[in-house]
Amino acid sequence: MTKKKIIIGVIGIFGIFGCLRAQTDDRGFEISKNLEIFSNVYKQLNLNYVDDVDPGKTIKVAIDAMLASLDPYTNYYPESQMEDVKLQMLGQYGGIGSLIMQKGDSVYISEPYKGLPADEAGLRAGDRIVAVDGQSTAGKSTSDVSAAMRGQAGTDVVLRLEREGKEFERTVKRREIKLPNVPYYGYVGENKDYGYIKLDEFTTDAAKNVREAFVNLKKGKPGMKGVILDLRGNGGGLMNEAVDIVNIWVPRGVLVVETKGKVASKNMKSLTRLNPEDTDIPVAVLIDGGSASASEIVSGSLQDLDRAVIIGQRSYGKGLVQNILPMAYNSQMKVTVSKYYIPSGRCIQAIDYSHRDENGRAVRVPDSLKTAFKTKGGRTVYDGFGIEPDVEIEPEYMSNIAVALVQKFLVFDYATQFYRTHPSIPPASEFEISDELYDDFCRYLKDKNLTYSTVTERVIKELRDVAKEEKYADAIEQQLKDMEESLEHEKEGDLQKHRTEICDMLMAEILTRYYYDEGRVEGGLRHDKVVLRAIEELNK
Repeated sequence: MTKKKIIIGVIGIFGIFGCLRAQTDDRGFEISKNLEIFSNVYKQLNLNYVDDVDPGKTIKVAIDAMLASLDPYTNYYPESQMEDVKLQMLGQYGGIGSLIMQKGDSVYISEPYKGLPADEAGLRAGDRIVAVDGQSTAGKSTSDVSAAMRGQAGTDVVLRLEREGKEFERTVKRREIKLPNVPYYGYVGENKDYGYIKLDEFTTDAAKNVREAFVNLKKGKPGMKGVILDLRGNGGGLMNEAVDIVNIWVPRGVLVVETKGKVASKNMKSLTRLNPEDTDIPVAVLIDGGSASASEIVSGSLQDLDRAVIIGQRSYGKGLVQNILPMAYNSQMKVTVSKYYIPSGRCIQAIDYSHRDENGRAVRVPDSLKTAFKTKGGRTVYDGFGIEPDVEIEPEYMSNIAVALVQKFLVFDYATQFYRTHPSIPPASEFEISDELYDDFCRYLKDKNLTYSTVTERVIKELRDVAKEEKYADAIEQQLKDMEESLEHEKEGDLQKHRTEICDMLMAEILTRYYYDEGRVEGGLRHDKVVLRAIEELNK
């Protein structure tokens, strides 16, 4: 190499470093400049705005708006929201252990959790919460009432409640509430020879609980033909729990997920680390549009490794990884730091938050940019839209009458009345909605003003409005009235037309009153089309 070439090369290298340093300096200057602008804006607001400016509230709004421009998973939590963070990440909080709901201007107990303080204190679904520690709940939201009932474990909260028109008080001692991530496991199938495990969240000990459930199922049925892991509606949680769940059916040392982000030193490969429980038994995983994040790691990796058949609907497509970062004054920030990549090499993220349409909405990865990958056995799978099931089941949507029954709390209120007048019912695995019970429910609805509109009715209304604008209203008014009358007559038969769907709703609500969440899950399995299809696939 000539001396001239060496000199040119050295100059080139320094030129590159100079450009990089210039880019770094430019970025640092932009950050510094904009922080100064923000500081000046707030200073001028504080000095000149007509009313006093609440610093905590104003800055929180600014932070939230800034983070909203990124993705919905990067969030800031002030000290006052630490209980919410604890609930999200660990599935635990200090409180009484009950779900509550808004009904009109009042807040009601909707479901006390089995064996937790609210249940032990005798609180029931349908009890109206009148006051918390002497403070009226009138006009309060469920968030307000929930915050009032939560607190440090070991402290008391005094609740004033109303049941059947009579008010009473209960003093409930708060506990550290740990929600069960596996509400139910058992056997399904005509001969009860398939295991079933329902996992609600990937909180602490999720893998331990799923493993224990599987071991118990195998012990209870040595000839078990297969197992179904139900991840429908499971929004995810801790990544390490997902890896350990895959490890139940996959040998030690197998790659489950890899995270890749901007900071290379934080990239990580997660391999199975324990001995599996069973590498041969057929596995089916159930997913739907509510299955996200850790649910997609489990279902996607088992699919990539050809270890399970995936059944249901396409998953949500959340392939983003968040870390919790400690901040000043006991606050925290959850920040997206990388993306998930499963064994085939595909990323499960479906929405590209770095690109927005003309309305500012994040866009889905277009089909043209989706890439084909291969599973361990050579099957073709794609990235860019979550996990696509091997066996797709068309989703079932609620009928108009079912939506109305839920929105008007008519199924809930009937179940409350039923529970008060029926001391016991058959076990969850045997309970059915009889003809007599359903007829009683229909009679209950007679004076309940069950009104609802259908898509057809809305189309007729729009057609009438357009006809008025175009001066055709008089010519078609009679036809429109005839259609409305025919439709009203058809709606009168909706309680029978949609009887199966409404019976399932009634059974779920009634079973919850007697057997809690596990009873609702167990009772619904007999009529669950996706579970029945999973049994059929495992049988193959």
